[in-house]
Amino acid sequence: MGGNKGRLISAHERQQALALIIEACDNGARKHKACEVLGLSVRTLQRWNKEGLKDQRQVVKRYPKNKLTKEQREMVITTANQSVYQNLAPCKIVPLLADEGIYIASESTFYRVLRSENQLTHRRLSRPVKHHRPKPYAAYGPNQVWTWDISYLPSQVRRLYFYLYMVVDIYSRKIVGFSVHEQELAEHAACLITQACSDEEVSRKQLVLHADNGGPMKGATMLATLEKLGVIPSFSRPSVSNDNPYSEALFRTVKYHPTFPMLDKFPTILEARLWVEQFVRWYNHEHLHSALKFVTPNQRHTGEDKAIRVNRHQVYEAAKAQYPERWSRQTRNWSLPNCVLLNPNKQHQVAHDQLLKWRE
Repeated sequence: MGGNKGRLISAHERQQALALIIEACDNGARKHKACEVLGLSVRTLQRWNKEGLKDQRQVVKRYPKNKLTKEQREMVITTANQSVYQNLAPCKIVPLLADEGIYIASESTFYRVLRSENQLTHRRLSRPVKHHRPKPYAAYGPNQVWTWDISYLPSQVRRLYFYLYMVVDIYSRKIVGFSVHEQELAEHAACLITQACSDEEVSRKQLVLHADNGGPMKGATMLATLEKLGVIPSFSRPSVSNDNPYSEALFRTVKYHPTFPMLDKFPTILEARLWVEQFVRWYNHEHLHSALKFVTPNQRHTGEDKAIRVNRHQVYEAAKAQYPERWSRQTRNWSLPNCVLLNPNKQHQVAHDQLLKWRE
């Protein structure tokens, strides 16, 4: 305390000093000697005993000179809630007031006052609709979860397109249905899904069909058809392509196929249908899909991939036994997950990633 001369001492520090002095005096020390050790005078000690241990320091409350008065604050709130401004943000309210020759407060002040009143939110009909993530689904085999979408096929007539409807199984990546039309209609989609369910012998309540939020996807004819077939509908959030990743990836493969007529385009809808038919045949039966450990979607769909992947594993194990110096770890992992997820939440994704890591 001796080095703190001139500094205000708190009540707690006073109490500690008095306790030390009392203890020293009880052990035979002189009061003025004990005060000298602590850097205090006997007069200060007497004053403390007279005033008590209450902190005598005066706290000066300072207020900014530019602080709004109560009336000005109420004017900010009243103005922001007027019918003309109630759906506008402060960054728009202040300029409009300036156009009328009125200045109440700055934009930051408007924001601060409205925030303190919990009014810095969308009000009444201006509140946007909140779209939740679509429900996650898991496919443990083929014909459990399908996704579909519509993409453009360019024609030789400017601003005229053909529309490619395509349905893919997320477990096997097989294209289970496709068609090409001159219009986007729910009736075309309903016919396509009906035919695909018939070809794959899908029973009621077996299948989930996920799609975007477009008109053909949510049309009355399409929804009635799904209900009749016993197919559970699922939809992406508006303008969120990530909710339908398997169809998006499939259309990317379509557009980047070497035979896709990017420059020549399609002269007629018949030519477009013939090309799509050839592409689907190649994709399902010849395309070695990287996400399927390089087996074809049809092999994955029918279960033939299991024997193929077991054989590859045996070939690699035999090669490792013959040339062990070429491997420092395990041989190549040819296994595939038993479950494929669509729009998984965080817990599903973590569990899925841990399973894949364990398999590797």
